[in-house]
Amino acid sequence: MLRAVGRIILLPIAFVLAAVATLFVVFSLGQERVVAAISSRGSDEVPVGAILDIVGMALRFASVHTLVPALLLVIVGEAARIRSAVYYIVGGGVALAVVPLLVRMGQPATVLELSPAVWQVLATAGFAGGFVYWLLAGRNA
Repeated sequence: MLRAVGRIILLPIAFVLAAVATLFVVFSLGQERVVAAISSRGSDEVPVGAILDIVGMALRFASVHTLVPALLLVIVGEAARIRSAVYYIVGGGVALAVVPLLVRMGQPATVLELSPAVWQVLATAGFAGGFVYWLLAGRNA
């Protein structure tokens, strides 16, 4: 009984900390991409459209659409008692990469064209968030 209560307390805390880590990576890596594009000194040139895409996605992160895929990942992982780091890391990247599709649901297909820089930032942030969740709660599912 005590173990179950501990899990009930640990899971939301681990999820919130993983979300904070994800947001930190999104904003820091997104800012790095924006600065590289503005200064034109990056190893891979990022067009100005990518800057606008990153800023637009950052503004939409406050919606519920960003939490649903990650919550589903955590619920499935906890219900199935999956302890694999690969599940949480890759799942976190996929869950965050799906966010642009969910945010733009109902819009024409041409709107879904995002620059590769946005997909890289989102996937990397999702990998980081999945890793943080696995470290805190996923190892002991």
